[in-house]
Amino acid sequence: MKSKNSSARLSFRFHLNPETGVPVYRQLIDQVHGALASGGLKSGEQLPTVRQLAVDLAINPNTVTRAYREMEIRGLLETQQGTGTFIAEQQTERDSGVRKRQMEQLVNEFVARAGASGFTLNELEEALKKYATKEATRRR
Repeated sequence: MKSKNSSARLSFRFHLNPETGVPVYRQLIDQVHGALASGGLKSGEQLPTVRQLAVDLAINPNTVTRAYREMEIRGLLETQQGTGTFIAEQQTERDSGVRKRQMEQLVNEFVARAGASGFTLNELEEALKKYATKEATRRR
């Protein structure tokens, strides 16, 4: 695992939304998953230290520790004592059937949660298009 110097570190930034009702540690995990999927984070990139992220987000360091530990267990992160926490080398590809089922589950959960909040499928589609455009612009 390569160590990156802190000035070259992370164009990716964590952010929290207290209005979602999603626990903070879960938001951190979801953001890492999303950044990996969109290319915002890549293998070998260093994440902020537990202490630094806790200060930046004004949250308890134990919350960051919980999120980092869960991501380590899942194989997303590797921690090197005295060096830092890094995005792990990409995991082996899951078979297409597993990926398809996971995508269907995510879509169903997303649509159900959005519907419970009063959003229509058209509104979701528009929001996803805007998100995709914003991500494409950000990566340039």
